[in-house]
Amino acid sequence: MSEYTPTVTGTGAKATVQRFGGYLAGMVMPNIGAFIAWGLITAIFIEVGWFPVAQIGGFGENADGEAWTGLVGPMITYLLPLLIGFTGGRMVHGNRGGVVGAIATVGVIVGTGSPMFLGAMAMGPLAAWIIKKIDEAVQHRTKAGFEMLVDNFTAGIVGAAMAIAGLLAIGPIVDTIMGWAEGAVGFLVDNSLLPLAALIIEPGKVLFLNNAINHGVLTPLGAAQSEDAGKSILFMLETNPGPGLGILLAFMFFGPRLLRPSTPAAVVIHFFGGIHEIYFPYILMKPQLIAAAILGGAAGILTNIMTGAGLVASPAPGSIIAYMAVTPRGGHLAVLLGIAVAAVVSFVVAAVLLGFGRKEPKEDEDGTPSSSEDLDAARAQVADRKAASKAGVATSESAPPATA
Repeated sequence: MSEYTPTVTGTGAKATVQRFGGYLAGMVMPNIGAFIAWGLITAIFIEVGWFPVAQIGGFGENADGEAWTGLVGPMITYLLPLLIGFTGGRMVHGNRGGVVGAIATVGVIVGTGSPMFLGAMAMGPLAAWIIKKIDEAVQHRTKAGFEMLVDNFTAGIVGAAMAIAGLLAIGPIVDTIMGWAEGAVGFLVDNSLLPLAALIIEPGKVLFLNNAINHGVLTPLGAAQSEDAGKSILFMLETNPGPGLGILLAFMFFGPRLLRPSTPAAVVIHFFGGIHEIYFPYILMKPQLIAAAILGGAAGILTNIMTGAGLVASPAPGSIIAYMAVTPRGGHLAVLLGIAVAAVVSFVVAAVLLGFGRKEPKEDEDGTPSSSEDLDAARAQVADRKAASKAGVATSESAPPATA
């Protein structure tokens, strides 16, 4: 997948949010291949996957009585956050910033007990920014012949310091933020305000707090409810694939033309593989789509309440296949209705927020803008996309931005 850097101009809160979302997406989108690799391994080989393999999925014990480590846990705990931290640092200060950002990310990974995507998004760029400022201060004062020595030691010192800071300070802060999110969801559940839970769950998912919310709060509560009633709606609050499916479909039809071809594979991974993380970067690119996720999630929860839908256990992963497997006898229609309503609502809202594709310049078969659009405006938008793409590649290679 080619890198995508949205061009956002103007001032104000909306432009600021869009720039921030675009920057977050810039850290994640280049690593979508790694997310897909992890998603495929998870969906296929874990204990409740399509073809369980203990040595790959990381469950059960080997002949010596030792637990299998597998690939799923190490990939989501170490590989994906490190890639995000490296990419974030690289965006700020080239490969040098990427290396320091990855070192710093190790600190927050070790300092917490959950996948540290949010910490990686903070530590990677921060560490790279610090080494960039240090380079600006010392490089012109460095005597000839000592450049490599100074560069290596400054990078090592800053990386080590930031890793320690991540372990002792930043990691606990991020854990606290995650705890607040879990507490907010627990409050809504305890006070029978389940549709409003989407206000916390959907933004939390996009910040990669989905595992903490689901497994930390909803699954234990749902297990207790399921033991008494034989099913629980709590298993469906975070895992419903409907909101993400609707957003991906809207993106496929009405999103930026350069990225529409990427969405069919994401739909398959999300809906059948149950890997919801695959659609988070699309919301990061277009932050307004979080409204579609919230409304779709709330509509799905309300539908489940009205139909009395519930699951006997938490679907792992949140695939339609896993959903059907843990649906109690006679409850499949109600469960499918909740997913369908959530998907339709999120699709409609996302389509409206994307302007039904009218915000994208239409092109003829030869690649030139359609005459039905304002030619000058269309050319300007195409030029902006090309310049942004070239600038993104140049930044990742630590080279001056190319011109269109």
